[in-house]
Amino acid sequence: MGKRRLIKMLKITPYLGILVLIVSIGGLWYPVLGYFMLLVFAAIFLISPFRGRWFCGNLCPRGSLADFWIGKISKKRKIPAILRSLWVRLPIFFLMMGIMGYRISSVIGTLNTFEKIGMIFVTICLVTTTIAVLLGSYLSPRTWCSFCPMGTAQNLLGGKRYQLKLEKDKCISCKKCEKVCPMQLKVCQTETKPDCIKCGRCVSACPKDALHF
Repeated sequence: MGKRRLIKMLKITPYLGILVLIVSIGGLWYPVLGYFMLLVFAAIFLISPFRGRWFCGNLCPRGSLADFWIGKISKKRKIPAILRSLWVRLPIFFLMMGIMGYRISSVIGTLNTFEKIGMIFVTICLVTTTIAVLLGSYLSPRTWCSFCPMGTAQNLLGGKRYQLKLEKDKCISCKKCEKVCPMQLKVCQTETKPDCIKCGRCVSACPKDALHF
């Protein structure tokens, strides 16, 4: 199964997690590293209208950190359903955007504005990564991803795009696909899954080739 999984996964995906540590820790000394987050934001808003949360499963540095680093120490418990609710996710999204916008507006026009804005991005990255590590270790590696503000944005922008397809006549209900899903989704159910991160693990795990995008 390991070799089949690599067919569906970008070769760089397992190594992207190091970028989060570089920005979160290195950025404390070199704030300019915080501007890396602008590249992430740009990629998210360019990709999500066409492929939903594909970025999360293939190019997200924090997602890589969760899967290949935090996953080694995680207790791998069930992600609380309440965290997936938009009643929780939308307030978190607007709170994060509001705080970021307020802090950026407060330093514009001051000395060393460029570095100060970079440090704001670094701080956000450090705080959210710390939360992701703590929740990922105690619960499931992708717990943060269930209510991540950027994941929520992708959910809303393109959650119905590039959907996973199930060929019911081939499915034997072995549930292997659900066991490997990092987002703990009900893969075998046919409804739209806006939080599917298109990592392809379920496709690789299916013994009957009943799943495809």
